[in-house]
Amino acid sequence: MDGNAARPIAPDVTFERLHEIADAFARRDVDGIVGFFAEDGEFRNAKGPHHWGQSFKGKAAIRSYFEPLFANAGDVKWQHTAEFICGDRAVTEWHRTATLRSGERQEWLGCDLYTFRHGLIVMKDTYIKVVA
Repeated sequence: MDGNAARPIAPDVTFERLHEIADAFARRDVDGIVGFFAEDGEFRNAKGPHHWGQSFKGKAAIRSYFEPLFANAGDVKWQHTAEFICGDRAVTEWHRTATLRSGERQEWLGCDLYTFRHGLIVMKDTYIKVVA
């Protein structure tokens, strides 16, 4: 290879990275999940007081959402059904089930819209369908 030839630029996101993130959620591994976010990363939950849901910015805030989520729903599970990548953006579609400590059963279809920078999540925006 010519020493002056341009090196290929590493992609911001790969299917392997999406699978690693999904595996961390499947294990309910809060440290692993938070570790996939950039320091300035943001998680937007589907539910919240604003039209965009509720926003958690930075690793400490993101952790403050996921720790109680897993503590309140011991059997929460995500089954990924599809994923797409376009540049630094990715979409994952999933089926989530959980039984809360209160006994309430949840079953949602949803998707996450991701933006990545250098392999880390800078935005994870979640959308869900809820039976009402």
